[in-house]
Amino acid sequence: MSETVYSVLLVSAAETFNASLAPLLPPARFSPVTKTRTADEARRLLGGRAYDLILIHAPLPDEDGMRFAEDAAEACAAVLLFVRAEVYPEAWERAARCGVFTLPRPTSRQTVGQALDWLIAAAERGRRNERAAVSLEERMREIRTVNRAKWQLIAGGMTEAEAHRWIEKRAMDECRTKGEIAEEILRRANQG
Repeated sequence: MSETVYSVLLVSAAETFNASLAPLLPPARFSPVTKTRTADEARRLLGGRAYDLILIHAPLPDEDGMRFAEDAAEACAAVLLFVRAEVYPEAWERAARCGVFTLPRPTSRQTVGQALDWLIAAAERGRRNERAAVSLEERMREIRTVNRAKWQLIAGGMTEAEAHRWIEKRAMDECRTKGEIAEEILRRANQG
């Protein structure tokens, strides 16, 4: 995992904060690091691409940052909101419900480094869940295709059990998936 590079969206109008964060985001591990000052601009950026990590230094010029953090959590598994220490308890309570990590400011470089490690772990969990969802969707698509092909075979005179067995046996005999066999059946049905 140390060779994985993570894209970062940094939403902050505080140049001193951005400068202090820069050494903790080396390009070998975090690239690109896209910086923006406002929640509106950050939303536009999120509409155009996905980011692995989103860091928000609140408040922002156009909002308190919490609303954007909640929106960002819908698009990214790893969102970190930096808030003033005096509002931290309320901010944490609200942010935690959305899965947003929260840190009070000021904070130490070591704490921010640890938080980045947590964000990476969350990003990896999000990637794993996304792969599982894609795999499940592909499996469901294959089942639907096989079912449509079985209906074609049933329309040709087979029983449902015979159609199922025919597709399964042909897939085994030809070292292909049932989905590939089903697609071939459907293509032939559409041609004929």
